[in-house]
Amino acid sequence: MSDRSRLLSRGCPPAPNRRQVMLGSMAAGSALLFGAPVASATGSRAAADATPGVRHIRYHRFADIFAWLCGEARGVIPTPFGLRILVPCGTREFADPTVKDAPTKLYDVGTWTSPWRTNGFGLTELISSWNADTPNGTWIEVNVRGHAEDGTLTDWFVLGRWCSNDPAQGGAIQRQSLDGQGTDYATVWTDTFHTYGDHTLTDFQLRVQLLRPHGTRLTPTVRFLGAVASALPDDATVPVSAFTLGREHILDVPSFSQELHVGQYPQWDNGGEAWCSPTSSSMVLAYWRRGPRKADLSWVDPSYVDPQVDYAARNCYDYVYEGCGNWPFNTAYTSRFGLEGFVTRLRSLAEAEPFIAAGIPVITSVSFKSSELSGAGYSTDGHLMVLVGFTKDGDPVMNDPASHLIADDKQVRVTYQREQFENTWVPHSGGTVYINHPPYVRLPRAPREANW
Repeated sequence: MSDRSRLLSRGCPPAPNRRQVMLGSMAAGSALLFGAPVASATGSRAAADATPGVRHIRYHRFADIFAWLCGEARGVIPTPFGLRILVPCGTREFADPTVKDAPTKLYDVGTWTSPWRTNGFGLTELISSWNADTPNGTWIEVNVRGHAEDGTLTDWFVLGRWCSNDPAQGGAIQRQSLDGQGTDYATVWTDTFHTYGDHTLTDFQLRVQLLRPHGTRLTPTVRFLGAVASALPDDATVPVSAFTLGREHILDVPSFSQELHVGQYPQWDNGGEAWCSPTSSSMVLAYWRRGPRKADLSWVDPSYVDPQVDYAARNCYDYVYEGCGNWPFNTAYTSRFGLEGFVTRLRSLAEAEPFIAAGIPVITSVSFKSSELSGAGYSTDGHLMVLVGFTKDGDPVMNDPASHLIADDKQVRVTYQREQFENTWVPHSGGTVYINHPPYVRLPRAPREANW
């Protein structure tokens, strides 16, 4: 079962994570999978926010000293570089649950909690993303809570535990989402907070915990924290959007094929079909002339082409989900190289066009049967590919790392039909995208209900 709406229907017990859904689909003999299964744009919906065709999406961001000053800082200080630990507000014992017989370690903790945020609608899904620097031994945890429509204050939910490096590279923990957080009101599937039944959140807070080994003076630095809140209809299809650019515009994004990596590094999900997300992130990093240095790639087998993809897979890997498709882990990875990366949702290709016009490629999350996307040559329950431009007729030009299942970087560039593509993306993942850009490249002007 790849459509998470089936699992989020009214009265459903706490849901499995995305990895369990993916493995269940494989066991059932469903279509081929490429990376993370896509978050359903459906599921629990309050009647007031489920108007057919109305796609409520709003983005919230905290990324400068003035934004940090609006929240509650405990043991951390806002600086021009981001949030840092000043004098810890407490300690926390933690044994990494992803490591067998992991020792319990003591960490100093500082926290920052956002102001309460409202959206103008009752949210049913939320995805957070962050950009941070974590010197070896340090890590961060991102949480969310909110008030349900009946006034109930939820518990804090964990949206991710993250550090830059694996323990073998000196990192404090193995990057991880958290299973088993389901309540009567909501749950978290890998990277996405979902409400149950008719429940919605009227407002929410984000919290980030900064952790360092007890007694040290190390500190993580959180440069950016954001979240996209949404309430999306159950519409199975969307009407094709009008093409607004009026001309051909294609960005020169390098092409990398995930198929060239089949069977590589089983400990990070075996390459190939599981690496669409880090392959897409690597293409965008290469476009911005960023990414790992030659010395960083020294551990990669020298016979492998495009070794930066192997590096990205290792450094995006979620040890609970057991895959490389955790959305915010990918944007946190690209941010290590000086980009601002975040996850949001768009309502149509028309909303993606200003990004292309601004020179910013867009990584899109899709799912489809082969008959639904002419020219793809495969089916997928979840896949990431890069929107690099548009033809003069408005059809999307993609860097598709599945490359028609052919292990060749030259097979990656493909043009899809606009209406077909929009319907593999918008209703299936809620229009989920990764946006990555250098801080000096300004984002386009956002719509009134701002989703970036």
